[in-house]
Amino acid sequence: MSKQETVRAGTSRRALLGTMAAGLPAAALLGMSAPQAQAEGAAVAPEELLAPARLRSYRNARSSSWDRTGGNADWVEVQAGQTATLLDARGAGVISHLWFTINSPDPMHLKNLVLRAWWDGETTPSIEVPIGDFFGLGLGEYFVYQSELVAVAPIKALNAYFAMPFASSARMTLTNEGPAAVRSLYFAIDYVALATLPEGLGRFHAQYRQAAPCRAVADEGKNLDGKENYVFLEAEGRGHFVGVTQAVLQNENGWFGEGDDMIFVDGDALPTINGTGTEDYFNGAWDFGGQAFANQRQGAPYVVDPERIGGRYCLYRWHSESPIAFEKSIKVSIEHGTGNNRSDNFYSTAYWYQSEPHAAFPALPPAADRVPRVFAVGGPKGAAAPPAG
Repeated sequence: MSKQETVRAGTSRRALLGTMAAGLPAAALLGMSAPQAQAEGAAVAPEELLAPARLRSYRNARSSSWDRTGGNADWVEVQAGQTATLLDARGAGVISHLWFTINSPDPMHLKNLVLRAWWDGETTPSIEVPIGDFFGLGLGEYFVYQSELVAVAPIKALNAYFAMPFASSARMTLTNEGPAAVRSLYFAIDYVALATLPEGLGRFHAQYRQAAPCRAVADEGKNLDGKENYVFLEAEGRGHFVGVTQAVLQNENGWFGEGDDMIFVDGDALPTINGTGTEDYFNGAWDFGGQAFANQRQGAPYVVDPERIGGRYCLYRWHSESPIAFEKSIKVSIEHGTGNNRSDNFYSTAYWYQSEPHAAFPALPPAADRVPRVFAVGGPKGAAAPPAG
């Protein structure tokens, strides 16, 4: 073959290869499978794939009730009227886990022990909640359940997994407002110590409220502005609402939960977010069918004697998939019955993050008033009366 013929043949082969390349994946031309080619040509792996392997640069720490003598008496006593300091940390860090178990002869210790926390030297607490309510046990009774942020394990083991950052200090206490001493309080507060805290982080807050009983409106009517609603939370500043736990003790027969949730953001006169019913807000349906359930972000893990006087419910909803953000203010509320026509007992804890300073919390009700009891309210639209019995 002459030199010219060789050149022409090479040109033809290149043209043929070009035609083939237009119709075949590059991997086939290189003798590789498609997965091999994708792996070799991939960009940087997504962060969620790499995150578990990212090396950490913080120091883990724990404040707990361990026996300082080296023995096995790993608890502290908390006398009636006494306050126990659970954490007193200096510097920057993030609390990642709380664990408690309590041995007390007081049958209402979950209502009578008050958990408080202060961040960065603030003068008023950012957490002020009866310890049972903080962990979703809003009626003073234990039950086992699991959720994304709060869980109660056997036996009487209280766990919470909220991230609680602080820049210069963190202090947490437990006050015994009940009539009897806590014989043994076991606790562990896990946190990480940091050199500095990044900018742009809100501080964790938890606030308790109750209406025992809720005040029924005189006439059942339309409710567009939420004026008489039960309020889970009112906050000022910039932040985001994470969720709520709610307990209900029925003072009337029938389904208590025809109340809509209404959330007002940044001063809106009408609800920014308007729901369709209590069970819908807690992501169940049809009055939960009287059945208890506990899922990652929503649940009614405690349902006893539903739709009767004395019926008891504990509920939770976490907005972790999309926390409800506010720039200036937020008001989170829910109706008690259709148009607020019922007088059941509501107990709740709201959880949120915000920039400091925070608005003043409502005064914590006295311990005796926090104890759940049925009230004689005279049925729908009835006025509250002294406790039955």
